[in-house]
Amino acid sequence: MTREVTHVENGPTRLDEDDLGDDGMIYVCRCGLSEEQPLCDGAHNATTDEEDGVRYKYEDGTDSRRVIEEIVYADDEEPE
Repeated sequence: MTREVTHVENGPTRLDEDDLGDDGMIYVCRCGLSEEQPLCDGAHNATTDEEDGVRYKYEDGTDSRRVIEEIVYADDEEPE
């Protein structure tokens, strides 16, 4: 399974006591889908049925995903 996630932030985020959950822990998102970046909001639950060998792109939240057949990088495109 491969997941493409678009990130818009490019710097560090300071975490402090306000980020603690009810259990005294801080949960950091590792799937890239959380609306509460960098904190986990449980969005990873939408990925439980992903299949091995399939590349997914999640758009407009975790309710909308599509299968990506191929990724073409700008440097690999042929000039027009």
